[in-house]
Amino acid sequence: MPFRHRPIAAALLAALATAAHATHEAEDAPVKTLGTITVTGQRVSSLPTQIPTTVEGISGRQVEQAINATDSEDALKYLPSLNVRKRYIGDYDHAVLASRASGTGNSARSLVYADGILLSNLLGNGATYTPRWGLVTPEEIERVDVLYGPFSAAYPGNAVGAVVDYVTRMPRRFEAHLKASGFSQGYRQYGTDARYHGSQASGSIGNRSGDWAWWIDLNRLDSDGQPIAFANRLVADGKPGSGGRAVTGAVADRNPKNQDWWILGATNQAHTVQDHAKAKLAYDFTPTIRASYTLGWWRNEATRSSTSYLRDAAGQPVYGGSVNIDGRQFDLKASDFAPSRGALEHLMHGLSVKSHSQGLWDWEVAASAYDYRRDQVRTPTVTLPAAESGGEGQLTDMDGTGWRTLALKGSWRPRGEGGSHLVDLGLQSERYALRTRVSKTADWLHGAAGARISAFTGNTRLDSLYAQDTWRFADDWRTTLGGRLERWQAYGGSLSNANTTKPFGERSETFFSPKAALAYQMAPDWTLKASLGRAVRMPTVAELYQGSIATDTIVNNDPNLKPERSWTSELTTEHQLEHGLLRATAFQEHTRDALYSQTNVTVTPSVTNIQNVDAIRTLGLELAWQASDLGLTGLDLASSLTYADSEIRRNDRFPASVGKWQPRVPRWRANLLATYRLGERWSATVGARYSGRQYGTLDNSDPNGATYTGVSDYFVTDLRLRYQLARQWTVSLGVDNLNDAKYWAYHPYTQRTVFAELKFDQ
Repeated sequence: MPFRHRPIAAALLAALATAAHATHEAEDAPVKTLGTITVTGQRVSSLPTQIPTTVEGISGRQVEQAINATDSEDALKYLPSLNVRKRYIGDYDHAVLASRASGTGNSARSLVYADGILLSNLLGNGATYTPRWGLVTPEEIERVDVLYGPFSAAYPGNAVGAVVDYVTRMPRRFEAHLKASGFSQGYRQYGTDARYHGSQASGSIGNRSGDWAWWIDLNRLDSDGQPIAFANRLVADGKPGSGGRAVTGAVADRNPKNQDWWILGATNQAHTVQDHAKAKLAYDFTPTIRASYTLGWWRNEATRSSTSYLRDAAGQPVYGGSVNIDGRQFDLKASDFAPSRGALEHLMHGLSVKSHSQGLWDWEVAASAYDYRRDQVRTPTVTLPAAESGGEGQLTDMDGTGWRTLALKGSWRPRGEGGSHLVDLGLQSERYALRTRVSKTADWLHGAAGARISAFTGNTRLDSLYAQDTWRFADDWRTTLGGRLERWQAYGGSLSNANTTKPFGERSETFFSPKAALAYQMAPDWTLKASLGRAVRMPTVAELYQGSIATDTIVNNDPNLKPERSWTSELTTEHQLEHGLLRATAFQEHTRDALYSQTNVTVTPSVTNIQNVDAIRTLGLELAWQASDLGLTGLDLASSLTYADSEIRRNDRFPASVGKWQPRVPRWRANLLATYRLGERWSATVGARYSGRQYGTLDNSDPNGATYTGVSDYFVTDLRLRYQLARQWTVSLGVDNLNDAKYWAYHPYTQRTVFAELKFDQ
């Protein structure tokens, strides 16, 4: 573990100021801040920033000053080409990271770490396998860095999109911090018009004494989110006539395919109470050898409620039975408005012993574990309102799920510190275990697990050997050449229904992924970089095994899925300006056997499950510009503009998708963040985020994105005002989505939300 739209015009306007490249500098050296990016000279994160490729970053201080951050993923909000699908404050199970050539349905195509400990949930791929953001709070962030693309041999093929590393605080002297904040969202959609509120409180303390250093961070988040799902029926599915109970209140709308449908009510309105605790301990055996231990604990009590828009003749809400809407009969199921209760408790451990002599050899031994100590979700099978007091239901239990990592790393400087070579070597092992059991329960609120409904079990293992050499072979030239040898195994897989269990045989695959990067200092203020890398993204346990059994036949999963194989390249030019940095990066990615859920229309009957898409090609351009003291002292600017043409080139199982856009990868994206420091105490920040048109389906058959289950474009603006009351006290006010845009990524994003916070620093 290391120590250390709407209109296009909006995007073009944002392009006048585009975000910046981050290099890094030693802790004790002077640091120059430019917008959101800290420009430095030597790395402080665990990312291999000696590799001449694109790295971006932002410090914790800059996050606090410029961003209304309630969750750790908010630190990434304005970095180039990145988007986190955070639906509401405290979204713990769908906040997926998207990058240049990967949409928000591809969680397994990026990696997220905290102090080198894996937070990415590689048990599956998709919205429900979000990184474990809750194990890092905004207040403990020292900085966060992003490596774009699979150009380091030190990371597995999941790095094809990006590698994110959070470096959290470790004090050099006594320090203490307290923060209290509140937020409120006004939300209007369909038949819902309400305000949803929340609060957050955190405290942290740490010190260093002699060879010992320690840090404790506590945080509680209590958040009411807006409804994120809506019960619905296609008008065409209704039976014409007078059958069923006549109801009013249904909202007429059109679905993503522009078919008429009725919105019947709001569901999945989440109230989440999350507790976080982090303890870190470090001991210096010698001036150059340090041991570090991290214990992270996260608990979540979550409830999801539903509200029917339907009213009978007496004005009472209707949740079930046969109803008649505008002369058509529809049958309502208990699942249409089903509430749920979740109880989760997760533990994270990380242990590292590392040398940092900067001599001939340095080394590190690091291990981590992430455990689903408790992970239960309860839902009723009886209809509201009767379900409010109990009744039969289902219990989903993921006890036994988690992952383990072990890494042995070495750095060899054959010509000493400052020499022409830096060789990185490593052995890594990662193990993933998925355990899911769905059972009946007599009381969905409190009852014990009863008869089994279904179960999924499986394991994967990835053992890797890597080496890479960063070589300064001439005064103005630097290259990194490397490779990664990986052996992947899948074993212990089984799929069960109530009566039958079907086991799967073991699988193993071996792959080699070469990497190369080159940099040329054309002039003191001009640099040219080129990078090329192969990445092999292995199928996850859930993709292999999490399906169902019908008439003793396995459906909805494929234990023989091929891994994704991608070649990614980028060409970058950087120009150092008097008060900033300008970067242009052309990138491309060619992926074979991409993993997607799709309908195989070449078989009869057609089957919808996880399948390999033969080929996807992405070409793009990313512009970034940052500046400090732009036009006047105290005005800092960072922004980015990304163009990506991502197209399905071959898909034999679903030919209608060929030539279509890759789902959830827009052609245009842009971010802007401008901060003005008014004297020593005041700062004001304006942010803007834009994303162009998207599709959610492989055949792009969903042209209407501005509706439930659609994927829309958006343009939102944010504000933050910060004032230092005294040396130790700071107050901040902010607004996210100031223009109150309504936008969707299957579920709705938040609408206008206001923030207030008070912070004490000792």
